[in-house]
Amino acid sequence: MKPKVIISTGMRNRILRRFEDLLNDVAEVKFIPSWKTEQFFEELKDAVALVVFHEYVDKNLLEHAPKLKIVSRFGVGYDRVDVEACTERGIYVTNTPGVLSRAVAELTMALMLALSRKLCVADQYVRTEWGKPNRELLPLREDLADKTLGIIGLGRIGYEVARRAKAFDMNLVYYDKVRNEKAEKELDARFMPLDDLLSRSDFVTIHVPLTPETAKLIGAKELRCMKKAAYIINTSRGPVIDEQALCRALKEGWIAGVGLDVYTVEPLPLDSPLVKMGNVVLTPHMGTHTVETRHRMVSTIVEDIRKVLKGKAPSRIVPEQKGRLPS
Repeated sequence: MKPKVIISTGMRNRILRRFEDLLNDVAEVKFIPSWKTEQFFEELKDAVALVVFHEYVDKNLLEHAPKLKIVSRFGVGYDRVDVEACTERGIYVTNTPGVLSRAVAELTMALMLALSRKLCVADQYVRTEWGKPNRELLPLREDLADKTLGIIGLGRIGYEVARRAKAFDMNLVYYDKVRNEKAEKELDARFMPLDDLLSRSDFVTIHVPLTPETAKLIGAKELRCMKKAAYIINTSRGPVIDEQALCRALKEGWIAGVGLDVYTVEPLPLDSPLVKMGNVVLTPHMGTHTVETRHRMVSTIVEDIRKVLKGKAPSRIVPEQKGRLPS
């Protein structure tokens, strides 16, 4: 019998079929629509690999998976996977770094442009007002050129954002735990403490993983540091920003607006105050939602699963496991 690979059906059918096409020769691929059901736990008993989208992988789930060797996260963030519990059981945890950086960076720039040029307002104006004889003119908006972009987290995605912002003639400053000498040299990005970055930036964009250290990294204190004409963009993880403080900042005018692709609760509840605010641009956690990126993500996961099935270590082990599991 072929080893079993269980895949979340939180992905589109076209992507699911690609998994099956690329793994059929070495594995039995099972798509499970409802997790933590009797059927799921029955299938999990024999599973060697698990591909997760937004599902939680905790100790209780792992107790039902004695043969599991790898948990592959379809994306970069793996805060819903108990890495320590997996490590204790010798289970590799992998993700898909690098292959999605460009897509997330492009969405970040799109949110920045939507905020600076008020594209949502302009779209509604064309649909409802522009054709009227006595229409009011829209206010003038802002260029990106010569504005300062503050990047919180200058890793793979942050660097791709910096490259694109440089093409818009923006000034780049950044904050990270580790200095990025490449960005400093090639893009003239300047490192500075977080409070200084917040107070000097016209736009702030966040690209950090969700960890205990980064949860509510941006709260009321940090938002009050920002310029009243500044915008903040988050395409990383929702809880990195204190959403309650953010809503207050938007309502009381501490900042000019926000572009969000991620939220504390997803999907974003329809009664969220964010939904009713005019100085907000919202997208439904779609940073990697391009055909090309999703195909690269599938190929990356398949490559690591195939290695594990051959008794080898995967290439994209999460940092917490490096040096603790065979490589």
